[in-house]
Amino acid sequence: MRAEGDDAALQALFLPFADGLLSWPDTGGALFLRARDGWPLHQRALPGLVCEQSFKPEADALERSGLTRVEADDERLYPLVLVLPPRQRDEARALFARALARCAPGGRVVACLGNNEGAKSGEADLARIAGPVGNLSKHKCRVFWTAPMDGPADPELARQWLQADAPRAIAEGRFLSRPGLFAWDRIDPASRLLVEQLPPTLAGRAADLGAGYGYIASELLARCPGITALDLFEAEGRALELARSNLAQDAARVQLGFHWHDVTRGLTDKYDVIVSNPPFHAQGRADRPDIGRAFISAAAQAMRPGGQLWLVANRHLPYEEMLSVHFGDVRTVAQRDGFKVIAAVATPQAAPAAPTGAAREDRRKGKSRERNWK
Repeated sequence: MRAEGDDAALQALFLPFADGLLSWPDTGGALFLRARDGWPLHQRALPGLVCEQSFKPEADALERSGLTRVEADDERLYPLVLVLPPRQRDEARALFARALARCAPGGRVVACLGNNEGAKSGEADLARIAGPVGNLSKHKCRVFWTAPMDGPADPELARQWLQADAPRAIAEGRFLSRPGLFAWDRIDPASRLLVEQLPPTLAGRAADLGAGYGYIASELLARCPGITALDLFEAEGRALELARSNLAQDAARVQLGFHWHDVTRGLTDKYDVIVSNPPFHAQGRADRPDIGRAFISAAAQAMRPGGQLWLVANRHLPYEEMLSVHFGDVRTVAQRDGFKVIAAVATPQAAPAAPTGAAREDRRKGKSRERNWK
């Protein structure tokens, strides 16, 4: 569970109920879209609450706290629908439209956004399809709610917004993507730089950590015919669904695995090749290099001796020291437009979480190691 104060939007979302402005439904329960765990969900009884979340770390946190999670294809109607909208506006509009569609006759939709995350725009958007809304501001957030409804105030606009985040073709039709995913409408320049550096001799069983909609994985298979199996690990379920579609043409020649998984919790299999463009933000805007370091640790533990890690990151992120702890050979192979590509080779000494004294002494003395880049 998040510590108190860590999630201002979640706190503000429940203020109308704590202050008596709104009542929790006596029957029928409540649906929480893009739910996040935190103390406001546990300070009082919330009968019938069910949560929907496609981001694996948040989904795992909800389940660890004993909350009930439902899948996105659940079609039940609820007298109360709670929403923590995302930052991306098309995705947020689609979520508002879904909230109205899941709201039972006479029910309400309640949403909350941070002031610096588009709170006023979000409130205006909900009002456009639902009619006048009430609001309350606190914790640098705005929580807003509909009157009891019997359907959208603007049914046609609500219908259009249901499709606002629908999958669509990008990159001249090469890939399907959708609003709200990382670099959803383009080829990410850091990922492009990484794939340009991949040597064609990479071979064996591979993994893509933080695979998104599958661009790096697709390029790895196209550029490296020696890859015999590829596992894609992605925490955002909406992205993983598209990766399945984008790599469907490769399934006949390569064993593919698609895993809805939080890489920071580690991997269970072993690989000859790992590629990654690790995320460096979580819910907020601040840099989170700890996420990238957790990816590096997971890759090190999952790498076969002699296996290769190819990673791209923002140039300022301090990953080299940790890479040197876990891998025998580390080098920066390219830098461009504020990004760097780092390649590292695993050795038997690099597998433990921390190096032995002998391994540290070897590195100090500059003991030669095999270099296996090409």
